[in-house]
Amino acid sequence: MKKIIISAVTLALAGALVLSQTACEKEGSSSSNTSNYNENESHNMGQNCMNCHKSGGQGDGWFTAAGTMYKADLVTLQPNSTVYLYTGANGTGNLVATLEVDAKGNFYTTNAIDFSGGLYPAAKGPSGTMHYMSQVTRTGACNGCHNGSTTDHLYCD
Repeated sequence: MKKIIISAVTLALAGALVLSQTACEKEGSSSSNTSNYNENESHNMGQNCMNCHKSGGQGDGWFTAAGTMYKADLVTLQPNSTVYLYTGANGTGNLVATLEVDAKGNFYTTNAIDFSGGLYPAAKGPSGTMHYMSQVTRTGACNGCHNGSTTDHLYCD
């Protein structure tokens, strides 16, 4: 009888450990999740990704930078382009991060990015032309500002 009780307790503890590991993996900041060219698993284009992909949110991992890239018409999505984050304006200073825009026009990463000193984003599309954001940003929630109503969407060509 003692063996059965000990086995049941052991199984219950092991099950609780697996469930807590799974919950932490989805919830946790240590979950690795980064966009790649040609992938099509992203969603909610144009919405602020950080509404869900944050501590306590429903998204898979805590994004440090994320957004949606459009073509110059500000309506059509621009897939397979690239976002760069520099420490200086117009592509000067150090290149801190390079983010690939997926097939749905979204870019995102859970990799650590330090925005505390401010970063200057740049974007390059299929034409190879670089577009630079002239103002410094201290957040990676790109669609939080570039939502198409208060500020134009991000774009490149």
